[in-house]
Amino acid sequence: MSRRIAATLAAAAVGAIGLLMSLPATAAPTTVAGKVGPGYTINLTIGGKKVTKLKAGVKYRFVIADRSEDHDFRLVGPGMSKLLSGEEYMGTKTTVLSLKKGSYRFYCAPHSDEMRGGFSVS
Repeated sequence: MSRRIAATLAAAAVGAIGLLMSLPATAAPTTVAGKVGPGYTINLTIGGKKVTKLKAGVKYRFVIADRSEDHDFRLVGPGMSKLLSGEEYMGTKTTVLSLKKGSYRFYCAPHSDEMRGGFSVS
């Protein structure tokens, strides 16, 4: 291989690396922690604080810890109705969601009179 070709290839490789390094890094989605059970409790938190407001169009990682086979965790909002954890399941489930503006509610369907909450997205 001639020196000229080798130099051209080396310059192209350096340029490609520079281009890749200049691209913005994609941030990991913020984790929203949900818990349901073992008693008649259900909640959503970020960093230990109750979720009351989230941003529209942002990706969130919902990590739901289901601690009872008697409960489920449902999330309902504009254009969305998601079962994040079902009855007869115990464990942790993860879902990444991007939310639209509006009001959202979460609840346990079998016990929705006692186990429910909500937040807004703007």
